[in-house]
Amino acid sequence: MLLTIDVGNTHTTLGLFDGEDIVEHWRISTDPRRTADELAVLLQGLMGMHPLLGEDLGDGIDGIAVCATVPSVLHELREVTRRYFGDVPAVLVEPGVKTGVPILTDNPKEVGADRIINAVAAVDLYGGPAVVVDFGTATTFDAVSARGEYIGGVIAPGIEISVEALGLRGAQLRKIEVARPRNVIGKNTVEAMQSGIVYGFAGQVDGVVRRMVRELSDDPEEVTVIATGGLAPTVLGESAVIDEHEPWLTLIGLRLVYERNVSRM
Repeated sequence: MLLTIDVGNTHTTLGLFDGEDIVEHWRISTDPRRTADELAVLLQGLMGMHPLLGEDLGDGIDGIAVCATVPSVLHELREVTRRYFGDVPAVLVEPGVKTGVPILTDNPKEVGADRIINAVAAVDLYGGPAVVVDFGTATTFDAVSARGEYIGGVIAPGIEISVEALGLRGAQLRKIEVARPRNVIGKNTVEAMQSGIVYGFAGQVDGVVRRMVRELSDDPEEVTVIATGGLAPTVLGESAVIDEHEPWLTLIGLRLVYERNVSRM
């Protein structure tokens, strides 16, 4: 089986693939202070609960694919693969790794690995042109051309960042649960904040995506808009532009990149 690891700024998502099927997944907090040994203990605890894997770390794992937006965690995961997974092939997404998606930006090295991996999965699942909206620490919008090229995107503050900022900077405001309120017009402070977050971000997504679609194609119907990320369900029901919801888009992209590189190792 293939172990895929997507390290984001706030959360790390792990997926276990049996062929093309994801059979297990986990979500943990990202802590840049964790050492390779601590990460190995954490992985052993999670994976030890799965009936298809052995008790020892690495039993049943045939390959590993990793992408990370936090360099210190990527460094420690590299050590984890070396020390605890023996001869298991590992693909860590970084410059030089074959993705199959040309990056047509001013400086391709600036583009986050997770955004490229999302583009890989979007092209494979839906083709181009496409827009990927990833609801993570930041809300990112990534554009893929009709020829499957990554051509750029948009970065906006994420939902959790906005909620935390409101609670910190508003004297009479506090951190709230991100949930759909009863009405758009809030009857109390919590509902008013929830309305601002849910409908405000839905409006942001619709506005940004529509502008991107106009630049991608003369026919908006040709462009597939894909939502992913842990907070995507918050906005899905209120956005008018999202066509597909794929919560495991990044993990699927990691599987594809692993398959495209492992034969070269």
